[in-house]
Amino acid sequence: MPSVTHDDAPPLADLMPWSVAPPRLGRGWPTGPDPASLKARWDTLVKAEGPDREALFEPTRSRTLHTAVGQLPGRSGGTEKLIRAAGPCPEPVRVLAAAFDEQWLIPDHRLIDAARPELWRVADERQVFVVETPDSPPLATRLIPLLRPGRIRPLYRRPGGAEPNLAPGLLAHLGHSPDPVDFLAWTLTAIRPDLTVPLPRDPELWARGVELGHRALWLLHRDGDRPKLPGGRRPYVRAPLPARPLTLHYDRDEEALHLDEGRVSPVPPEAWDFEAAPGVRVLEHWFTARTAEDAERGTLAAIRPPGWQQSWTSELLELITVLTLLADVRAQQRELTVPDGITAKELRTAGILPPPESTRRPATVLDHHEEGPEGQFALI
Repeated sequence: MPSVTHDDAPPLADLMPWSVAPPRLGRGWPTGPDPASLKARWDTLVKAEGPDREALFEPTRSRTLHTAVGQLPGRSGGTEKLIRAAGPCPEPVRVLAAAFDEQWLIPDHRLIDAARPELWRVADERQVFVVETPDSPPLATRLIPLLRPGRIRPLYRRPGGAEPNLAPGLLAHLGHSPDPVDFLAWTLTAIRPDLTVPLPRDPELWARGVELGHRALWLLHRDGDRPKLPGGRRPYVRAPLPARPLTLHYDRDEEALHLDEGRVSPVPPEAWDFEAAPGVRVLEHWFTARTAEDAERGTLAAIRPPGWQQSWTSELLELITVLTLLADVRAQQRELTVPDGITAKELRTAGILPPPESTRRPATVLDHHEEGPEGQFALI
């Protein structure tokens, strides 16, 4: 990440004041790498009765079969108590379950201990969530992020890209660009491990950092065209993947990824070495999430796909591509330096920092109807 000649770069917590704690599920079975298994888990739950349903649900202090909660904003999950629940599973939605790991979630408020409805209210095609990740650069995603323990900072405070979650007056003071996405792109390039953000005066330096940040944004949430490596470097399945691979091995000399006897290549070392956190390789973590069989028999989490899914092969090839390209972007980002940065003191003198306390709270949405517990309607 870029360096500065002073230690008064403003903190991200002041530049993007509104943050939300990550959702807390309380139970693992409402998430998984394929939606069919989630629907099977739901069907098993609602077909069970009495103590069997309660045991399958895995109650906590926050959620039991008798808990009455409202509907998740924008979702179709029911609001009757789960003790009486029947019918089909709410349609699973994509979420960011771990760094670079998109999975599925049953979007039902009754299944989630702390769903953070304020995040769901502002989640749409314009929103980007910045996810603080300990010991590694923040991530950006359009999906609801489930990563813990870092804070989540939405780019916008309201749906439709309305009201940027930025300190009032910040973009005008910087004078580089009025677009909040450009500021986010710079932040992804410049942010330091202590979550401070050097802000440059030089417009050319800003433009270079924003360019790299937009590249990182595209790779992180991949809008539009899918990323590709140059011809000859694109990963392919060279030997068919087995029905139920159990082991993952990387051959650095051959640049090949082995899933038992299956083989994918070329896989650049940059992709294999890419870590979500110190000592946690992204590809290993992603593979384990789809193949580990550590769930207790008889639990809903034990309901899993019968074998390796074809869609996972496509996801794996794309993930290898993304990690390879993002490793190059991050190497270029680390080369940037900010010799003359706008200091936090300067922003305080200009009245931009600290931001008003109201900007640290979610915006009030007055025109959005949500179904409350037991079918009642609430005006939020």
